[in-house]
Amino acid sequence: MSNNYFKFKQFTIRQENCAMKVGTDGCLLGGWFDCSRSKRILDAGCGSGLIAIMAAQRCNAEITGVEIDADAAAQAAENAAASPWGSRINIVNADMLQFATTTPFDSIVCNPPYFANSLKCGSESRTIARHDDTLNCGDFFKKAKELLALDGKVSIVIPCDMVEQWRDAAAINGFSASRITYIKTTPRKMPKRALLEFVRALCANTQSSTMVLEEEPGIYSEDAKKILGDFYLYIM
Repeated sequence: MSNNYFKFKQFTIRQENCAMKVGTDGCLLGGWFDCSRSKRILDAGCGSGLIAIMAAQRCNAEITGVEIDADAAAQAAENAAASPWGSRINIVNADMLQFATTTPFDSIVCNPPYFANSLKCGSESRTIARHDDTLNCGDFFKKAKELLALDGKVSIVIPCDMVEQWRDAAAINGFSASRITYIKTTPRKMPKRALLEFVRALCANTQSSTMVLEEEPGIYSEDAKKILGDFYLYIM
């Protein structure tokens, strides 16, 4: 998925000016998170605008994408404008931690930078997009608490080995996980990614499930088709 563009069924993402290209993590999150009751959605660190545009396809909400990198923000704005839902998508070039709103969001969705204490990339923009130096889990939930409506939801995708770290940071800020889906690429492999939904309340029972992406190489599972089928060209 490293081409200068990625074509979906109803829109195209151009990404030559974006440090992070279209990937499976973002596509899964964009199709998985609950936007059914949302009137205002924030895509925090929107990159190329992928998740914001996916959300616009799935619901009638007004969507704001916030992106710290100026080149990526400009490209996200172009991608949004070229989509069928451009009138409902607003891209802002800003640091999420400095972003403010007068009206809370019903949903915050984020494919966060999660690499810590690891080798930095040669590109500064790619380092910002991949590493948590500028947006760690604690700061993220502090800011989410400011921006989210009381009955709103936060949805993220992270590596499985970071789930407890993010859940702890959420709890410190008054959030708890209401739903977790662990992602296995094939039936025999261990999950490597997790999709998490948080609410501003104590959840006694977190809904937990595991989803397999491909039953066989190139053969998507029925669960994956439900999430990605409205977007991927080669899922009918």
